[in-house]
Amino acid sequence: MNILYKIKRILKLGASSLVEHKLRSLLTALGIIFGVGSVIAMLAIGEGASHEAREQIRSLGSTNIIIRSVKPAADGGAVSRLVSYGLTYNDVLRIRELYPWVEIHIPARELQFRLRHLDVTVPGRAICTVPWATNSANLQVVAGRFFDEYDMAREQRVAVVTRATARRLFPLEHPVGQQLYVGQHAFAVIGVVESGGKEPAKQDTASTGEQSNREIYDVYLPITTAQHIFGNIIRIRESGSTRMELVELHQLTITAPSEAEVLPLVNSVRETIRQAHKKADFEITVPLELLNQAEQTKRIFNIVLGSIAAISLLVGGIGIMNIMLASVTERTREIGIRRALGARRADIVIQFLTEALLLSLAGGLIGIALGVAVPQLVTHTAGLTTIVQPDAIILAFTISLVIGIVFGIYPAIRAAALSPIEALRHE
Repeated sequence: MNILYKIKRILKLGASSLVEHKLRSLLTALGIIFGVGSVIAMLAIGEGASHEAREQIRSLGSTNIIIRSVKPAADGGAVSRLVSYGLTYNDVLRIRELYPWVEIHIPARELQFRLRHLDVTVPGRAICTVPWATNSANLQVVAGRFFDEYDMAREQRVAVVTRATARRLFPLEHPVGQQLYVGQHAFAVIGVVESGGKEPAKQDTASTGEQSNREIYDVYLPITTAQHIFGNIIRIRESGSTRMELVELHQLTITAPSEAEVLPLVNSVRETIRQAHKKADFEITVPLELLNQAEQTKRIFNIVLGSIAAISLLVGGIGIMNIMLASVTERTREIGIRRALGARRADIVIQFLTEALLLSLAGGLIGIALGVAVPQLVTHTAGLTTIVQPDAIILAFTISLVIGIVFGIYPAIRAAALSPIEALRHE
């Protein structure tokens, strides 16, 4: 009971001393307030940005392996009118035979065509794929339906457009049930999908590899229908001439049974395809590797942001030390009277250390409120995702208390070291 009384008395004495100089105490605590607030806010903004990047990568599937055809660089020899490269159906059969436990899905071809409805024509990309592409391609059906296995088996001329394509080609009517021309061939629109909130892609210039400003609008077709109508040869017209490319598949996605098997499988699949291809005409993307890189980047980003924000806390601690030293000078006579009345040096140390801790505590609590409010304001005004983590709040608040103790010890010790006789003589 006696200990509780002493603690209460010390806290009351320290608080009364700070309240007597309200403005000075507030200005002193500003460094801690802004330090704690900036630590929490910056980490929240960084965590939000990192979270969005990680979610986009996760949407590709952490156990997926994405293989894409890549046109090899010209070797400087004779230019052929027919260039053959990329993934083939034999690659699919080879992977299925060597790795029977692996799920093979979403084979896809990408063909460049003009899309037309009535008198509206836009540059388009026909993505020829399978019905189960919606499971792993981040596609959500928002109207109608996606084509099914029956459509693929019967080679039906059906198409599914993205929301952006629907807005561009069918601005005044519902797209489902309308007729859409892909090149010179008519297809019935049976559905609309949302492609992960992505904007239409930019058109690649085949000859230079640069991008033009024209947007490309996507349409999804059954891969068997596209194979029957368009064949495997892609004709590209440029600069008044026509060149042809033979590409059976532009993309293939395979799924490992677990994340632990992804990286070993990647090396095996890469070697299997490389042995069957004379040229480096494919590339492999591993979302799990991208996810690990994103996690590592997040940790580095948090360390950098936390270090920058911690400087504000350090400045706040220096401010506390400066004010406490000035307070010791102002209250020299008070210290002498207390010592003369029987106060020990430890009592003086505890008194001044308590004042420093109360400043840090008040600044930390206000800083937490500021640090939580700023990310909400950023989300509301800028539309950015922010995530306030409890760990960041605990870390910032703990650092503020530690700084209060560290930077309050020296002034407290200096106050306790004053001679009572010299302190009583001080004017």
